Amino acid sequence: MNQFAHNKLVSFIWSIADDCLRDVYVRGKYRDVILPMVVLRRLDTLLEPTKAAVLEEVRFQKDEMKATELDDAPLKAASAYVFFNTSKWTLKQLHATATNNQQILLANVEDYLNGFSDNVKEIISRFKLLEQMRHMANKQVLLDVLEKFISPYINLTPHPVEDPDGNTLPALSNLGMGYVFEELIRKFNEENNEEAGEHFTPREVIHLMTHLVFDPIKDRLPPVMTIYDPACGSGGMLTESQNYVIDPEGSIKASGDVYLYGKEINDETYAICKSDMMIKGNNPENIKVGSTLSTDEFAAQRFDFMLSNPPYGKSWNSELKYIKDGNDVIDPRFKVELADYWGTIETRDATPRSSDGQLLFLMEMVGKMKSTRDSAVGARIASVHNGSSLFTGDAGSGESNIRRHIIENDLLDTII
Repeated sequence: MNQFAHNKLVSFIWSIADDCLRDVYVRGKYRDVILPMVVLRRLDTLLEPTKAAVLEEVRFQKDEMKATELDDAPLKAASAYVFFNTSKWTLKQLHATATNNQQILLANVEDYLNGFSDNVKEIISRFKLLEQMRHMANKQVLLDVLEKFISPYINLTPHPVEDPDGNTLPALSNLGMGYVFEELIRKFNEENNEEAGEHFTPREVIHLMTHLVFDPIKDRLPPVMTIYDPACGSGGMLTESQNYVIDPEGSIKASGDVYLYGKEINDETYAICKSDMMIKGNNPENIKVGSTLSTDEFAAQRFDFMLSNPPYGKSWNSELKYIKDGNDVIDPRFKVELADYWGTIETRDATPRSSDGQLLFLMEMVGKMKSTRDSAVGARIASVHNGSSLFTGDAGSGESNIRRHIIENDLLDTII
């Protein structure tokens, strides 16, 4: 999809808010409807071609196998994705059979949402989409919003389509879908006077990070790669890394499997990330929701590559009880072994001041590096920080201990 088509698609989606939601939501709440509806419509378009096959599999299991509970594996095979919908509805059918009775439409919408596989239901729950559907039905705008999202003048499918005027609408690739999400999030953040960087990292920065991480060892990459982001947001850094190493026209052209892992605390961005993983054929179960600092979700795992843009300048005081008991560090991720003046090895505190937790995310990644015993190239990390990571903290402080640990173990490659 070229830039013109991308901008046109984003502008159309953006206009839905003004056309349908202006008197129903305050401007700051438009995103609560638009973002989940974009996700829903994208999933809906992907499942449309195999709808009949999925319904036939449902009939087979119920009528011929006499199943009381449906078996997910054949349904996933029928849908050709790791998700499916067993209801009779698509968004187009919901609109086509709708009347002016919004409550009947809402009942059909609920039946449609309940037909999704559990992994999509979790996304729906995180978005609080059912609540939004009910609110729109009560305000008599649900049908209008559905009509906009199934408009023949926009294409959220992975295939080119022709609009009613005979113009070809380009396919929306999975990568293009990611760009649409990020542009919408950026626009909503501007509307709400939020920092755009809180939700996504500019693509130019990600491109620089992927080059720094992969290019120096591009001829020695492991045949199977794992990539981890402990503050993954909407997943842009993970998927861009994957795209870079497997791009058949790129400089690496990796042919092996690439497995993505991440954790995100914000329900909305987690839902976007998980849906993106499902759409692209990655394992959505590798994306976890919750605080990386309070729960070590991937304690037993070590990764080949880690890229992250963790939150900086934000307090981690709410996580303090999971990391420290008084002055004692109770989470082993945030302890380091350092030699004192006489060469005696001591366990030291590796926690920064509670007003800024970015170095905790760095320690989370350092602790999950594969050793050279497990991988010939060990592990590589790229992390975005502000300047405070370089100079805050006196000698002997947690920040200083973290820097000593990294430098004395020869873990630092480049600072830009």
